[in-house]
Amino acid sequence: MKKGFVGLFLFLSLILSSCTVPGIVSTTAQLPAVGATPQATPLPPIRFPEDEAAHRDLTEWWYYTGHMNATTPDGKSHHYGFELVFFQALRSDLPPVYAAHFAISDVTRGQFRFDQRRLLEPNAIIPNGTSTTGINISIGDWSVHGLNGLDHLTATMPDYTVHIDLHGLKPAILHNGNGLITYGLGGFSYYYSRTRMALSGTLIDHSQSVSVTGEAWMDHQWGNFLTLGGGGWDWFSIQLKNDTEMMLYLIRNASGQVISTYISLIDTNANDHLLSARALQVQVLNHWTSPVTHATYPSGWHLEINDPQLRASLTLTPELKDQELTAYQSTGNSYWEGAVSIQGQSADQAVQGEGYVELTGYAY
Repeated sequence: MKKGFVGLFLFLSLILSSCTVPGIVSTTAQLPAVGATPQATPLPPIRFPEDEAAHRDLTEWWYYTGHMNATTPDGKSHHYGFELVFFQALRSDLPPVYAAHFAISDVTRGQFRFDQRRLLEPNAIIPNGTSTTGINISIGDWSVHGLNGLDHLTATMPDYTVHIDLHGLKPAILHNGNGLITYGLGGFSYYYSRTRMALSGTLIDHSQSVSVTGEAWMDHQWGNFLTLGGGGWDWFSIQLKNDTEMMLYLIRNASGQVISTYISLIDTNANDHLLSARALQVQVLNHWTSPVTHATYPSGWHLEINDPQLRASLTLTPELKDQELTAYQSTGNSYWEGAVSIQGQSADQAVQGEGYVELTGYAY
């Protein structure tokens, strides 16, 4: 390779390598503190389907997690979790950089597998919120195509390949009321989620093709924001069988102190209720230490929510202890992102559910 290209690659590697603050493309980077700092110039509202596609902003990602169930030819049930995420990073006049992570939590087999990709794309065409054709992003044969909550995901790695269709059962949820979250000096971020998507398709598991069904969660975030300082976060997506969902997160500073808490409830009619941060109490039930990075992560949580809009007591249990992605070759970091099962009470009724948890800032 030419020396100039090597230098460019190393520079872009530094751009993507930070791993401890919301807004960095290394993982979901989806957890900015909710701030009240007004924008000097009012920003335009989110529009669908235009804002499903890519934007010419500093940072953007499309993030999918979910649970899949299959019946094998011998009549046995099989359960999986999955993660597929694409990141886009733009800096100055440099070509855009794309990175992607694909993970399968094979709960029945008791194993976790992941892969990663990275692409420098000098010829990328970025519609900047003007396209009406929806999501269209790929790295090689990994891809996401979607429009109006009808998405198709394809990814492959040794032992696992997915071809799955997602159908949004609820409209997109605009976080913080209008889908706009400010960082103050750090910039701004648009952020919406599709909190319950029906899943169907095919999974090739160790050369055996099986039909899968289940549910997924999708996040899309973009904006001109940069990170300021160190830290990390614990992020939870919760899908209960009573047709409600919750998203909550705790942001920590470089000293490990929680500096911001966000919690919202999406009811059966797809109304998003922002709950008081003081309503949430989180108890860590256990820990797990990675044999690869030697980082120690929380592993199991008890959530108590006491708000006029919701009283809930939920226990989240990792379906596999080891769901760590050591993604140094693509985004320069390691993090834990895994499938969890949920049991407890919500609104004085017994509930069960499934979810995903992301833990950053524990491994360096």
